[in-house]
Amino acid sequence: MAEVVFLSDAHLGSGSDTVERERQLCRFLDNIKESCKVLVLLGDIFDFWFSYRQLVPRGNVRLLGKLAEMADSGVEIHFFTGNHDMWMFDYLTAECGIVMHEEPTVMEFDGRRFLIGHGDGLGHLDRGFDFVRFFFRSRLCQRLFALLPSSLTFPFARRWSDSNKRKHAQKDMLHYLGDDKEGIVLYCKERLKEEHFDYCVFGHRHTPLIRTIEGAIYVNTGDWMLNRNYAVYSLEEHTMKLYDLQKGEIAER
Repeated sequence: MAEVVFLSDAHLGSGSDTVERERQLCRFLDNIKESCKVLVLLGDIFDFWFSYRQLVPRGNVRLLGKLAEMADSGVEIHFFTGNHDMWMFDYLTAECGIVMHEEPTVMEFDGRRFLIGHGDGLGHLDRGFDFVRFFFRSRLCQRLFALLPSSLTFPFARRWSDSNKRKHAQKDMLHYLGDDKEGIVLYCKERLKEEHFDYCVFGHRHTPLIRTIEGAIYVNTGDWMLNRNYAVYSLEEHTMKLYDLQKGEIAER
């Protein structure tokens, strides 16, 4: 059965279990490679990445090799940069043939229309985050960052990332907050006023969810950091299923 597999928020490089998490992810990709026609990575796969011209960040070699292997075997792979790995640039395209996306994108699978993205900065509920996101995505910021040695930039980025994750946990944000407080949902509703989508698939929120909004099916893939969530769309049955690797199927639409 041909499938489209969606997965996000592994945050590899963060946490004491990062190597085992990467091994689990590679085993998972091995298990699905026969049925997976399209693999969509929805961002924050890496907790931090910056593509220096002559430097590849240490670690993650198992996953990079597995993605290259899958791409070479004919699996179509898309990577949506998240707020943690937005500085991937063209590395995965040049090395593995992966299609990179920086913003939400419309795709079509077997006649169904999908609105797909990571999800950070949507809905404009946090103006402070909007400013930080705009600054980090600016070419000026990227050029200035590239001038600094990696011995300074990577430790700084790790501390920043860990601090942000602690703040989210303290604010108890790792659950569905309601339609009017979910930036991704607000964004999807606005886009759905303009055009039709069958599915809206995002990550970022670390909250696995399938629900109907404005006639479309909204899917959040959860995370592969604390949990092992992923979503699968069957190209033959036209069904979307949400899974937890340990618990099995969570929901279906």
